[in-house]
Amino acid sequence: MIKSRLKFSIIIAASLLVIDVLAGMYFFSDISDFIKTPFNPDSPEKTITVLPGQGLNAIAAHLEKEAIISNKVYFGIYAKFRKTGAKLQAGEYLLSASKSPEEILEMLIKGKVKLYRITVPEGLSMKEISALIEKEDLCRSEKFITLCHTPALIKKLGIQSVSLEGYLFPDTYYFSRQNTCEDIITTMTGRFKSVFTDTWQQRTKELGFSVHEILTLASIIEKETGAAAERPVISSVFHNRLKKNMRLESDPTVIYGIEDFDGNIKKIHLQTPTAYNTYQINGLPPGPIANPGALSLEAALYPAQTQYLFFVSKKDATHYFSKTYEEHKKAVRKYQLEK
Repeated sequence: MIKSRLKFSIIIAASLLVIDVLAGMYFFSDISDFIKTPFNPDSPEKTITVLPGQGLNAIAAHLEKEAIISNKVYFGIYAKFRKTGAKLQAGEYLLSASKSPEEILEMLIKGKVKLYRITVPEGLSMKEISALIEKEDLCRSEKFITLCHTPALIKKLGIQSVSLEGYLFPDTYYFSRQNTCEDIITTMTGRFKSVFTDTWQQRTKELGFSVHEILTLASIIEKETGAAAERPVISSVFHNRLKKNMRLESDPTVIYGIEDFDGNIKKIHLQTPTAYNTYQINGLPPGPIANPGALSLEAALYPAQTQYLFFVSKKDATHYFSKTYEEHKKAVRKYQLEK
């Protein structure tokens, strides 16, 4: 009798063990399928925000609620098994149920946050760049401008200027919501430094200019150029004028010095003295009037060899260049006054 009971107990225990093993195998198989299989292969991407300090359970629940994953419990178990529960990074993510939970977890671990593309064309002013950045809600325009005039930051960046006008290099950048305004500015000025090579530094010294002066000249060339091929020729006009102590007489510099310019330059503007009115001041203005690209910087450093002292727009994005004032007056009558 005792032997029968013992035998029965062993059979029951063995059966329960088998059931547990089978249940465990099924459970782990289920989790394995969950990890590798996207919840919805046809699902579009959506922006998901992980807040600073947000825990694994809250993140998993949010992903399930947004239909990015099918099971918050399984996701939590998998993250804990990977020992990554505390390694998930805060930020704004572009996620989709078309990715497997394994891929989604990997993105959260590595902090592959959503990036915003900012394309800064050549020749934009600091104010115009700040508007582009504000449009993507990455930094308020006022704060951006304030930082670009902050002496401590300018010194920290190793730039000798009263503002960062001209030093915000035109390029395509990618920033996340985690990037601060200072991060953005540091990246853009850092790009300028990488473009302005040691060779260009040496060339600047050979010409007898400072980097700030070359940058100022390049910004004027950028704003005066309609056809890219003309940059070195336009540069030669300004270099020739500087050598002869002639005023640069550049309309874009005048416009830069006008507060709330309405788009229509008038004779009174040319006659009104400002720090940037090169019809009234000698030499270069105190700083850049825009943020020039590499081609304008190169043109400022390597001007074409000409004897031109004047140029006038032909109203087709190109210019007519003249060596004498008499020739220039004829060109003005022909192309501007149409006489």
